[in-house]
Amino acid sequence: MSQPKFKQLERAYGFDEVSLIPGDVTINPDQTDISFNLRNLTLSIPILAAAMDAVVDPSFAVKFNKLGGLAVLNLEGIQTRYENADEILECIAQTPENKVTSLLQKIYAEP
Repeated sequence: MSQPKFKQLERAYGFDEVSLIPGDVTINPDQTDISFNLRNLTLSIPILAAAMDAVVDPSFAVKFNKLGGLAVLNLEGIQTRYENADEILECIAQTPENKVTSLLQKIYAEP
């Protein structure tokens, strides 16, 4: 009987676990490569923008892709639920703080 094949886990770091500080050594940017591969996709900027309405909209996703990054659009978010998402976002921005939670619940409940 054969043993199941398991993938080896690799250590990942969060933002609060890494600090960048100036060092004594200067690296020429022309001699660096910060690109990374995600399966068959190579990105020249090692950043993935979160699939959150507050972070990514379609125009940002296009611009970020042209720069070499990857922006993920929230397919269940405001951008895909409404024809004119800007009107909804403006409505949210204008809503008083004590009423915004109920408004968001209504907005995300509607198809």
